[in-house]
Parts: sequence; structure tokens; C-alpha cells
Amino acid sequence: MTVEIYRDAWGIPHLRADSAEELARAQGRTTAIDRAWQLEAERHRSQGTSAAFLGAEAVAWDRFARQARLDDTARRCFAALERRDPETAEWVVAYVDGVNAGLAEGARRAPEFAATGLTPGRWEPWSPLGVWLGTHILFAGFPAKLWREEVVRLLGAEAVQLFAMDGPGTSGSNGWLVSGERTVTGRPVIAGDPHRFIEDPGVYQQIRLACPEFDVVGLAVPGVPGIAHFGHTGTVAWAITNAMADYQDLYRERLRRSGGIEALDPDGAWRPAAHHVEQVEVAGADSVEVEVIETARGPLVIGGTGAEESLSLRYPPRVTGDLGFSALLPLLRARRVADVDRAFDRWAEPVNVVQAADTEGGVLHRVAGKVPVRSHHNRTRVVPAWEPGHAWQGWHEMPRSGLDDGIAVMANQRRGPAAPLGIEFAPPHRATRIRQLLEGQPPGPAAGKRTWSAQDMPALHMDTHLASAEALLDRVAALDEGLRPEAVALREQLLGWDRRMEAESTEAAAYAAVRGAVVRRLAAHPALAVLADPPAYPEVFLPWLALIPRVAFALENLLNAEELYGIDRDAVVRAAVEEVAEGWTPRTWGDTHRLAPWRALTGSSYDEPGLSGDHDCVLCTSAVPGLTDLSTRGPAARYVWDLADRENSLWVVPFGADGVPGAPHHRDQLPLWLKGDLAPVTTDWNQLTKETHDE
Repeated sequence: MTVEIYRDAWGIPHLRADSAEELARAQGRTTAIDRAWQLEAERHRSQGTSAAFLGAEAVAWDRFARQARLDDTARRCFAALERRDPETAEWVVAYVDGVNAGLAEGARRAPEFAATGLTPGRWEPWSPLGVWLGTHILFAGFPAKLWREEVVRLLGAEAVQLFAMDGPGTSGSNGWLVSGERTVTGRPVIAGDPHRFIEDPGVYQQIRLACPEFDVVGLAVPGVPGIAHFGHTGTVAWAITNAMADYQDLYRERLRRSGGIEALDPDGAWRPAAHHVEQVEVAGADSVEVEVIETARGPLVIGGTGAEESLSLRYPPRVTGDLGFSALLPLLRARRVADVDRAFDRWAEPVNVVQAADTEGGVLHRVAGKVPVRSHHNRTRVVPAWEPGHAWQGWHEMPRSGLDDGIAVMANQRRGPAAPLGIEFAPPHRATRIRQLLEGQPPGPAAGKRTWSAQDMPALHMDTHLASAEALLDRVAALDEGLRPEAVALREQLLGWDRRMEAESTEAAAYAAVRGAVVRRLAAHPALAVLADPPAYPEVFLPWLALIPRVAFALENLLNAEELYGIDRDAVVRAAVEEVAEGWTPRTWGDTHRLAPWRALTGSSYDEPGLSGDHDCVLCTSAVPGLTDLSTRGPAARYVWDLADRENSLWVVPFGADGVPGAPHHRDQLPLWLKGDLAPVTTDWNQLTKETHDE
């Protein structure tokens, strides 16, 4: 069969084949050539074998991956896929065959293999499922239940709501759909940007997949066939945001040794738990022994035999044997919104809010995934495995929503279709701001129009207004006497600020400095400092248990609460203003708010740029106030899908299409991403450069 590979001006692969299976093989091979290091790093992470070449710093993740049974779950899910949906299973195998065919060539291009001594391995049919699971296992933020346990234990149950905010370990997104009644073409536009940890190479891969059955452009996850999250088939387009649903449970287990290991079940009976020991190989150090235990609830991720506390994790794919891969081919074949809707009926993990539109004016706004029905206590806290009433009782029907005045906005806020399924949501500021902008007039040259075009949308991506600053600025405004002269000057600077977190803004930098000082002082106050020393839980859970990030992301709540455990918040703000004023050297927000991407192999050095935006801006480039101004999270891609003409669609990723350092397309999109510009989606084959002919 014939496979053709084209590239556009940005090195983005456009693949054409005679069948969906051959196309999957081409996608796998091309991805392996472009991103061999990324693929192998992710495969090893899903297997819990990354410390074998990354060293001791990877042991914590490998231990979690082994204990949570990620690789075994991927195997189970693939075996179930073979039985339930053999066509998709064969398609996944074709992708894996392509990866294996391209890995050696890709590894020769990637210097990380020589640097670590890693030899490319062999992908198995379930490897893409493992990569998917490893990427998303922490998406629902189940470690937040550990935090709530500590808050209740040390401060009381009423304190939980004070910290009930989108925490540092979760991922979110902006997404909006504008119906044809509000666009210049009369056809819908979908736009947004997924917020994740910024990785190099990027977590999303721009790609085009074309065969006689379909022709789709979109953002793929390297290591996974098809285009799951963001795609445009020409006649229908879709996009997702994190629904912030709670669908994973933690159970406190009682274990005993009786020949083997037994766990106490809700009916009062002790029953055998699966148990074995694995060895995690560690580069440059001795191997580490990992005890793997699984009860009827799920695998233990904390504790074990002889531990004071043992907690098991129950998560849907482990229970059902389904990761939702049966949705992937129907999405590629979709022609209308109804097709996308049916495809997402098969979705499982993670739970997302879907927005879709087609060229006939059809629109869709719904939740997709599997959320178990169980008690409220399961959703909020760690529950005792031996007590009745905590079993799963089927699955929630996925909520749906319509458009409001021709607009749908989802930015992980509580007010939306996913509200019944979650516990903690993002503050409403991003969603409110996007809607306010869309209900107004397009900015810049388009000003005066009543309707929007695809080309207008990037301005929304880059909006830096910080509505959450009000809580702190109101307290700064109340400091009307007793400040030293330099503090008075700082106060006046803050009160005159336009509340835009622009990289060039000295006022934004001053606000961030005061905010950080307030966070540190609140966290140090004896009333809250009791939360500073978390239990001896595994390292992978510590981001959810760290006090300063928790105070930072809940600062608005903490400042607005009627009472805060006797803390004099005005005095805290006063001291913070005085502290910053005393040692303040004028600088811009971008001087310290710089990009800090994650790389599997540390040591690569780049002079990363300063960034506009902040956690609660539409331009969500998250720092951790009180700890660091560096931004590790932000828009992992931006997209605009035009349903009037796919050629008017736009996209960008933080770095580039090629995962090889020093390659021409490794970081060539970074200047676009920084400015808020997007590259055109080119679909005319005559404007692309052909790379190869028959394979």
C-alpha cells in the first residue's frame, strides 16, 4: 500500500495512506522518528522502569506506577479491547508496528539516548494504552483527598472549603464555542487552549491524518494513535476541557498476614489480597524493592504490610478494563456533531467536557467519561474499606448543556455541565472573562463588528486581566495610614495598576511580590502552619500536600473569609507591603515569571523567556505565589477551529513539531506562542512538501 508523508512550513506531518490501518502505521513510524526519546520516556514511565536510565530522581514515579498497576491495567484494557472491538485493537497494533519500525531511526537523531545509555526497546500492543493511562492517572487529583484528611484532622471539617480551589497538581483548560449567529461566516468557531505542565517535547503533536475514510487535522498525544482531544475533519470539529470530575477513590485498608496477606472486607470477612514484590532498577544505584498489594478495592498506593496506614486506589479503567480507545476511530470518521456525540459515548478516561460543532450549524456541549455512583464521603475523603456503604453502584449518566446566547464557555469552573460530578473546581474568573469578551466586540482591527471571526480569537487566548487580584488589592487600599513613605508609594502603585499581568509591567511584578509575601506570612502563621509538615506519604503525592501552594491558590478565599482562625489579615497585608517596599528593586513581571518546562532528562539549558499571564488569567501561565514566579504550567497548545473553512483554522504549540534538540522545527513555534500568534492550518496538498513515497 502507498503511504505519503508531507510537511508544512513548520515541519508538521501530513500523512496520507490507502487505509486507516496503514495510516496508523505511518502515524506511529513518523512519531517515532520525530519523537523517539519522548515515546520511550513515556513508555518506561507507564511501566515503572524509567529510573533504569534516569536515575534515582525517577524512583518515586516508578514506585507509584508499579504499585498502581499502570502497566498491568494497560494490558487488561488491551485484552478487553481485542474481545470487544477487534477493529480498533488491530488499528492500535498497526500504530505500534509503525513505532517499532521508526524507533531506531528516531533514536539516532535524539542525543538523549547516547547521554543516558538507553537503547530503544520494543513497544507492545498495550503500550499506547499505558502511555495514555500514565499521562492521565493523576488528572482527577485523587491526592487532594489526602490534603482534605489533613485539613479536617488539624483544622476541622469547616476548613476544607477555605482551600477548595483548583490545586497545583491538576490540569485545566479554556474552551469556547461560538455559534454561527455570532460569527461573520454564519458558521461556528471553536477555540481554546489546554493547560498542562509545559513539557519539552510538547505533550501535543500537530498532525494530519488522511485516507479514503477521513481527513483530519488535530492535536495528537505522542504514543497514542488517532486524534483524541482536539480535531477537525473538515465538516465537524471538537475540543475538550478537564471536567474536574471526581472519579477515583481512596480506601483505608486493614491488612493482616495469615500465610499470605488478607484485607478486611465490608462484610467482616478477611479475604486474600494479591501480593508480590518487584525490583525497580536504578541507574547508578542499587535497585529498589517495591511491594505490590491489591485488595478487592484496588492496588495499594500508600503503605503495605507493617505500615501504620495503607490506602488503596480504585479507578475506573482498573475496574472496567476500558480506557475508552473505542472512541478514537469513530472520532476520525465523524462527519457531523451526532457522530462526535456517539463516539464520546464510548469515552472513559479522563472525564472531559466536550464542545463540538459542524458545518450545518450543529453544536454539542456535554461531559464524556466514566464517573462511578457512590457515597458523598467517597468523593470527598479517604473512606474505610471495612465499612459498608462505600461500594460503587453503577455509573453516572453524563450531563449535557446547551449554549447561552450562542456561546458556550468551559474553563474548569463549577457553573457548567460537569458541576454534579466534581468537588473542587477552578475559580470562575477565566470563564467569566472569556464570556465577557465574547459578549462584547472583537478587539483591534475588528472593533465595531458585532460578530467574530476565527482570526479574532487569538486575542482572547492572550488576555491577562487578573480579576482575583481584587481580594488583596481591597486590603491594600484599606491601609490608609501608618505606612512608611516607600510603602505608601508601593501602595499607590498597586492601586493605580490596571490589573493586567503583562510581562513588561512593573506594577504586575510589584503585585506578585506583595502577593507572595502575604502567602508566606499566612502559611507561617501558627493557625495554618500546623499543616506545614505532611504525613510521610510517597513523594509523588507531595505537591497536593504542600502548604504554600495550597495557601497560594486559595488566597482569594482566605482573604475574603469572614474569619480566619484569629489571623489579623490586615496586619499580614500591611507587613507584606512594608517588607516588599523595603527591599524593592523595580523589575517587570517577565523578569521573574519565566517559562520552566519539564524535561525527562534534566541538564538541557535554554534561556527561557519571560511570560505574561498568571494562574487566574485567561492566559493561564501558572506560577506558585510565595514559592516561585517560574511557570511550569500553561497553554500546552492553542487552537481555533473554523467550521466555515478549515483552511482558516489556526494552531500553535509551545515549542515545535520536532522533538530533537537543535532540529530546525524543535523550537520554531516558540516566538509565535509567546506573542499569541498561531500558525495557519494548511490542508492544500500542493502547498506541502512531500517527504517520501512508498514505504
